[in-house]
Amino acid sequence: MTTQLPSTEQIRHAWETVAPGFDDFVSPLTMTLGETVLDRLDAGQGTSLLDVGAGSGALAIPAARRGADVLAVDLAPTMIERLAVRARDLPNLRARVMDGEHLDLADDSFDVAASINGVTLFPDAGAGIAEMVRVTKPGGRVVLVCFAYGVEHAEWVRFFFAAVRTAVPDAPLPPADPPPLPFQLADPQRLQTKLVDAGLTDVSVEVVSWDVEVRSAAHYWDVVTASNPIATQIVAQLSAGQQADVRQVLNGMLRERSDGAPGAVLRSPMNIAIGRRP
Repeated sequence: MTTQLPSTEQIRHAWETVAPGFDDFVSPLTMTLGETVLDRLDAGQGTSLLDVGAGSGALAIPAARRGADVLAVDLAPTMIERLAVRARDLPNLRARVMDGEHLDLADDSFDVAASINGVTLFPDAGAGIAEMVRVTKPGGRVVLVCFAYGVEHAEWVRFFFAAVRTAVPDAPLPPADPPPLPFQLADPQRLQTKLVDAGLTDVSVEVVSWDVEVRSAAHYWDVVTASNPIATQIVAQLSAGQQADVRQVLNGMLRERSDGAPGAVLRSPMNIAIGRRP
């Protein structure tokens, strides 16, 4: 039996649904990860950088602030609209609605093509990676960032899944095999092999810790439920009472982590994979 992949329009609609919340709650927290990635690239003045699956600019905006000439693309129009608002004081950042699996861009156009939790969430990640390689100049770099090791290591996701399981034991959660899309390239060796198979050389994968401070259970709920359509689908199948129960469990989990304080720092290992186009 084969599983039918969602259509481009279904994917667009799913991300359009979460885009306002994503911009409000997720992008501000992901900016720190964007800065971490840029520290490894020396992508400043004179660098042409493409951000694929850009969301509302967690990588594109700090790159433009460092002086890079940035094009940010995303499938969801609302993401691009929100990004444009965030970048209104950055004339060196352009934003376009575009399908990352079929980039409407010329070959050999960018010094760097990068994506944070974007291309690695595509149902056909290989197609997205191939497009990134195609539009990168010879000698340029392709950068992919995604969760490392698995759901059980990523507190950003694990706290939510654990709270749902505790409060609603029969709630439908994604299966572990195959893993949810955000974790399809979580194994650093598999990610490295994927980039080598795409024709890149000098491929390295570094695992870093992405530390996210959530202020309270309510804040974390807003963050995680806006972070991905998977979370939206899970919440949609819970009653109002069940959602309240999950939030109560989350409150207890966060307070246990932080010696009674309402917020906590959640840590998730992230792959930063960098390869060079020959």
